[in-house]
Amino acid sequence: MVRRFLPSPFSIALILTLFSFLLAFALEVHGGGSISLAKTFGWWSDGLWNAPMLVFAMQMMLMLVLGHSLALTSVVDSIIQRLVSHCHSTSQAAVIVSLSALVVGLFNWGLGLIFGAIFARKVGESLSAKKIPLNYALIGAAGYSALLIWHAGISGSAPIKVAEQGNLQLLMSGVLTSESLSLLPERIELMDTVFSSSNMITCVVILICIPLTLYLLGRTSKKHEIIQLSVFDVLVESKDTKPVGAERIDKSKWVTRITGSIILAYCFYKMILGGTSILDFFTPNNINLILFGASLWLHASFESFTKSIETAISGASGILIQFPIYFGIMGLIKESGMVTSISDQFVLLSNDTTFPIFSFLSAGLVNIFIPSGGGQWVIQGPILIKAAIELNIPFGKTVMALAYGDQITNMLQPFWALPLLGITKLSAKDILPYTLIMFFVGFIIYFASLLLLF
Repeated sequence: MVRRFLPSPFSIALILTLFSFLLAFALEVHGGGSISLAKTFGWWSDGLWNAPMLVFAMQMMLMLVLGHSLALTSVVDSIIQRLVSHCHSTSQAAVIVSLSALVVGLFNWGLGLIFGAIFARKVGESLSAKKIPLNYALIGAAGYSALLIWHAGISGSAPIKVAEQGNLQLLMSGVLTSESLSLLPERIELMDTVFSSSNMITCVVILICIPLTLYLLGRTSKKHEIIQLSVFDVLVESKDTKPVGAERIDKSKWVTRITGSIILAYCFYKMILGGTSILDFFTPNNINLILFGASLWLHASFESFTKSIETAISGASGILIQFPIYFGIMGLIKESGMVTSISDQFVLLSNDTTFPIFSFLSAGLVNIFIPSGGGQWVIQGPILIKAAIELNIPFGKTVMALAYGDQITNMLQPFWALPLLGITKLSAKDILPYTLIMFFVGFIIYFASLLLLF
C-alpha cells in the first residue's frame, strides 16, 4: 500500500512546495492583496538558502553519519556479539534486541538505527547457524524500535535545537513582532523537555512495554522457520599489507586513539568544568563533537574511520537534498502569513487539555509526509509555538508533543527503515505487521502521557 500510494520523500517535498505556493497565492488574494510569482519565488529562495537553517541541516547529517560510523567499530561489534550469545529463541531475542535498540536510540538515533539493524542481522545469522527456528521479521522489527523513542532522547532534533541559545527567536523571526520576540526565552532547557520527569517516566514505560509486547508476539507467533543467512561483515577495518612512509599515519591505531582522546578530553572539560550545567552541554554541536571523538577513538585507524564515513554518508542523502526544500516551504509559510492562519485555527479548536493532543496527532500525520524530525520541526514548529503563546501552554510540553507525534508514525512510514532492510535483507512488508503493533502500543503510551503527566 505504501509503495502504491505514497511517493518518495523527495517527491512529497516537491509536492508540498507546490501546495505551499498555491496556498500563499490563495491567502494573499483572499486578503485583498496583490502577489506576483517573482515575489513568492523570492520568499521560497530566501528560505531555501537560509544560512542558520543550513547549519541545522549539516548538524543533523553529522549526527546520523557519525552515529552510523560509531556502529561500524569493532567495539560495538563485540558488544553485539556478546548480546547475541544470550539470544536462544525468538521471544528472548525480541526482548534483548528491542531493549538494546531503544536504549541506544535514546543516545543517538543514527547509532540506534544501525545498531538495531546489525544486531537483528547477527541474531538471524546465529540462530541460522544453530538450525533454530526463528521469526526473523519480528527480530527485524525489534531492531527498528529505536525510531519509536529517538525524538525523546538527547539527539531529538526539536529538543536539542531549541536548547541552543537564541534558536527560538530565530525560528519565530518573521512570525512574531520584534516586541514579542524579545519576550521569548533565550532557550528551552533540556530539563523542560528531554530530562523532564514526565518524559523520563514516559520513556521508562516505553522501555518496559515495547520489549514485553514483542516477547509476547514471539511466544505466540506461528511464523518460526529455520532461515539461511550468510555472514554479514560490518567492519570496515583495513587488512592491507604493511604501511609505507606517510601511510603509517592513516593506518596507525595510536594516532587515531590520541586524536580521539584529545577531543573527548575537551568534551569532558567543557561538560564538567565549562562553567555551565552538564545538561546545557547537550547541544547539536557538542553531541556531534562527542560522536566524532568516540568514533575516532574506537576505530582502528584514520583509514578505517574514513571508510566508515563513506559507508554511512549515503544514509544522509535525504537530509542533504530535502532539508533545503523544507526551508523553502518554511520561507513561504512565514512570509505569506500561513503560520498565523494555521496557528489561529489551533487556538480556536484547542484548550489547555486538547492542544498537546492535537499537536501530537498533527505531528504524527505530518511525519508520514515529512519523514524527518528536523525538517518537520522547521515547518511545524513555528505554528505550534505561536499557538502555544496564545494559549499560554508551556513550550517544553509543546516541543515534546511534536516529538512524540513525529516518532510514533516512524512505525508506519518505512523511509528510515531502508538501511535496516538493506542490512537484514528483509522487506518492508515483512516488518510492518509488527511495527504496526508497536505503533498502537506507543500511541497509547504517548497519548496517556500527554494527558496525565505533562
